[in-house]
Amino acid sequence: MLSLRILLLQAVSLAFAAPLSPQTWATTLWDFIVVGSGPAGIIIASRLSQNGSKNVLLLEGGGPSYGVTGGTERPAWLASTNLSRVDVPGLYSSIFSGSTSLTCGTYVSAFQGCTIGGNSAINAGLFFEPPASDFDAYFPTGWQHNNLVASINRLYSAQPSTNITSLDGVRYLQSGYTAAYNWLVGKAGYTEYDINKHASSKTKAFGHPIYDVSNGQRGGPVISYLQTALKRPNFLLQSGVWVQRVFRAGNSATGVLANVSGTMTTISLAPKGRVILSGGALKSPELLMKSGIGDPATLTRLSQAGLLSGLLSSQWINNTAVGAGLFDNPNTFIELSDPNVQAYSYSYDVPVPSDENLYLQHRYGPYTFAGEVSLFWDYVKHTDGTKAGMQGTIGPAGYDQYTNSMTVTLNVYGTSGLKSTGSVVLNSNFVPGPSGSVYYSNPQDATDIATFIQRIYAALPGTSITPLNLAQNSTLQQIITYITTGSAYARGETNHWSSSCRIGACVDNNTQVIGMTNMHVVDASIILPLTVNPQFGVMVAAERAWELISALP
Repeated sequence: MLSLRILLLQAVSLAFAAPLSPQTWATTLWDFIVVGSGPAGIIIASRLSQNGSKNVLLLEGGGPSYGVTGGTERPAWLASTNLSRVDVPGLYSSIFSGSTSLTCGTYVSAFQGCTIGGNSAINAGLFFEPPASDFDAYFPTGWQHNNLVASINRLYSAQPSTNITSLDGVRYLQSGYTAAYNWLVGKAGYTEYDINKHASSKTKAFGHPIYDVSNGQRGGPVISYLQTALKRPNFLLQSGVWVQRVFRAGNSATGVLANVSGTMTTISLAPKGRVILSGGALKSPELLMKSGIGDPATLTRLSQAGLLSGLLSSQWINNTAVGAGLFDNPNTFIELSDPNVQAYSYSYDVPVPSDENLYLQHRYGPYTFAGEVSLFWDYVKHTDGTKAGMQGTIGPAGYDQYTNSMTVTLNVYGTSGLKSTGSVVLNSNFVPGPSGSVYYSNPQDATDIATFIQRIYAALPGTSITPLNLAQNSTLQQIITYITTGSAYARGETNHWSSSCRIGACVDNNTQVIGMTNMHVVDASIILPLTVNPQFGVMVAAERAWELISALP
C-alpha cells in the first residue's frame, strides 16, 4: 500500500491537472505573452503574475509532460498511478531511445524538449549553482554575481533540491562513487565537497550530484513555480500553441501569430504589453528571424520564401548577433572497468522487480535519481591568464560496446572558457538547428579537454580502474584525435544549447531585443557558457530578468 505521503502527493497532482483555459483566451489583450514553457519561461511568467494587475499568458507548442500537467506517456508498470515517465527520475535515459511526444521532432533540428517544462522535463535534473567567477568573468554589467545574489536566493527558496533523492535517506548505486573517490580524491588531489554549499570551488572539486528531485519524483519549475502560478486568476498556461512569429509595428511588438489546432490565430498585447521569447537557444532566435529581426542574409531567404508576411526590407531590424555564438558542451564518453564496481542498467519497461516495488510503494531506490553517481570539475589554465572549465560525470553503466557488469561511463566535457561556437541556422525547410562549427572549430578546445583527460589518467596507476575505449597510455595528440573524431563515444552533442542571443549584442542588459521597445528574450540564449550544467544558470537568469523587466516603465 502506498504511504500516506505518496497518496497526498497524488491527490495534489490530480487537483492541479484540470485545464484552466477560458474560451476567450485568444481574444484577450495580454500584458505579457511568454512564448515557451521551459524552465525560464515558467519562472518569468510565474514571477510576472505575482502582480495581480497584469495578466500573463504562457504559451507552449508541445503538450503535457508530468502527470500533474495531464501527461500520460508511461510504461505499463506505472499504469495504476497518476505518474508519467517524466515524474520518475530513473526513466531519464530512456528518452534517448524509442518514441516519445516530449521532444521537438520536426520543429527543431536537434534533441530538445517541446513540452510543458521544456528541457527540464526530459533532462537529468542536475542542479548545480555556477561559481561566482563565471558571472564576474564572462557576464556584462548588471549580471555580475553580486547582482544575482537575490535571484539565486529566491531560486533556492522556490526550487527544492537534494543530493540524497531516496526518501529512506540512502544513496544507491554507490560502487562507482567509491571507485571515483579513490581515484580522484585518493590519487589525483581532488577535494570532496557538498557541491552547492561550495559552489565557487571548482578547482579539483569532487562530490555527489545535486538533483532538483522532490519527494522521490522529478521536480523542477513545473512542480514549483508553475503550480503556484496556476492558482492565480491572472495567469494562464495554454499548450498546443505553436507561435510562428511576433507581430510588430516598427520597433513595437503588438502580439504573436500562432498555430492553434491548425488555425492561424492572432494573440494581441494590451497597450504597454510585452512579448517574452523563452523557447530556448534554438527556437528563440528562429522566432526573431521570422519576425524580421536578424542577419540580413537570413531575412532575405525568409522574405524570398514569403515567410516575413510582407515586411519590407526597410522594416527589418538587421542584427547579425541573432543566433550567433551558439554553444554546446563537446563531450566524450570514456568506458571505465573496475572489478569493484557493480554496473546497473535502468529499464523503461521492466525494472528489477524489487526496485520497482521500492519506488512505487515508498519512493525509495535507484529510480529516485537519473543515474549520475559522482561528478568533478577542474580548470585548464592558459598562459594569457584565461582558463577553460572541465566537468566529468560518472554514470551507473557502460555504453555501446562496453556493457558488462564491471563497466561504467565517464562523460567528460568542456564548459566555461571554451572558444568554439556556432550559430543557429535555418535549413531548407526553415527549421532551426546548429551550424557545423559548434564543436572544436577552435583547436584550443581540443587541446584543453585532452589535457584534462591526460591529467586524470596520470592518477590511474595504483587504482583498479582501466579505461577501455581510450587507452590509459594515450599521448596528448592521440587523445586530441580521439575526442575530435566522430564515434559512438566522441564528438557527441550534449544538447546544452546556449548563448545564441547574447546580452549586449542581441538583447540589452534588460533582456530587451536590440531595436525593439517591448520584446525580450529570456532563456538559455542569453546566458554565456557556464562551468556547470546550464539549468541552474537559466533559472537564475529568469529570476534576474523578472527584476529588470518589472522595473521598466
